[in-house]
Amino acid sequence: MTASIIDTASFAGAHPVAGSTSSGKLRLTKRGRAVFGALATLLVVGVLAVAAMFGGSQAVATGEAGSAEFGYVVVQPGASLWELAVEIDPEADPRDLVAEIVRLNQLDGSGVQAGQPIAVPLRYAEAPGVVTAADLGM
Repeated sequence: MTASIIDTASFAGAHPVAGSTSSGKLRLTKRGRAVFGALATLLVVGVLAVAAMFGGSQAVATGEAGSAEFGYVVVQPGASLWELAVEIDPEADPRDLVAEIVRLNQLDGSGVQAGQPIAVPLRYAEAPGVVTAADLGM
């Protein structure tokens, strides 16, 4: 019976390669670095998205009415929004104020009817000719 000696290192596939060092470091190819970079970027973006979703202030809907009290101007016979704008703020550009009043009152155009209450921006609540909603019975 002949006994043979088996090299366990070569049997396990751990052949030492000439000129290689076994320092234990992981060596990545160019493609491997790109993949790990992309994964790291996705991880950072995901963490930021979760932080933005849960960390930001959140709007809360309530059944309560808003506390903004608008001033109102009652349209006189023959008056136009242009005349109201000039009367409320003679220093401002009437075009801008008319556009703001139309937007605020959700009007289809600049036409108004005599006796119609028109809401004006809050900054003009103390202007002459402007009354509160309580004064109008609203």
